[in-house]
Amino acid sequence: MDIAVLAGVGLALFMVLFGIISGGGDFAAFINIPSLFIVIGGSIGATIAANPKDIGFKIVQISLEALKEPKIDYINLLRTLVSLSEKARREGLLSLEENIEQIDDPFMKKAIQLVVDGTEPELLKSMLQIEIDVMNSEMSLKRGLFESLGAYAPAFGMIGTLIGLIQMLKSLNDPNSLGPSMAVALITTMYGSIIANAAALPLAEKIGKRMINLEMEKTMIVEGVLSIQAGENPRILEEKLKAFLPANLREQYEAATQEATA
Repeated sequence: MDIAVLAGVGLALFMVLFGIISGGGDFAAFINIPSLFIVIGGSIGATIAANPKDIGFKIVQISLEALKEPKIDYINLLRTLVSLSEKARREGLLSLEENIEQIDDPFMKKAIQLVVDGTEPELLKSMLQIEIDVMNSEMSLKRGLFESLGAYAPAFGMIGTLIGLIQMLKSLNDPNSLGPSMAVALITTMYGSIIANAAALPLAEKIGKRMINLEMEKTMIVEGVLSIQAGENPRILEEKLKAFLPANLREQYEAATQEATA
């Protein structure tokens, strides 16, 4: 579970509620069922229409998936690749077959299996790059789903506001009803803005950043596996792969390495 998503969305909603309550407003005045139907139903319907059916009809499932944070352990990945490199250097590439079942990452498992099977380096790199491209394509579609929702929610909020204004104009002969009618008309705009800015757009941006991190992880695996296949010195491979680590993780890895060798 991605705590940042829950904490961020929760904080945004809490601040909205806090603003309503602290302003002395009647909380019940901000609840309007027809407005909710217009904004939520309309924006979800438009989002489904704007995306491929395999993505659009899974909007609830994809929303739940967005709450799960993929685990990327760069340090453990680096150590694993260096360890495999050292073993391949000592015992040959075929010896890595013993380690395949111990690898949890399907992408890395496939990469090592291709090395053991004697796949040509260019073909190996091409096959793995295709998998990375497919992953990026799938995640781009999921990101686009939330971007669509973030674009349509405010639009349907405005549609609801226009509906409310039209209904308000019908009661111009009753001045006492103008204020409440205007408030109801504006509620749909508020709903649309909240859905877009507190949930849909942040989730779209989150998925985009996850895609970058996952691509970095898989690129690191490809570089490591190709170096193992080429028989590079494990120390050279280690230095090459350390470049993929963020600065804080690189310092952590180097500190742990120095402690182990001390």
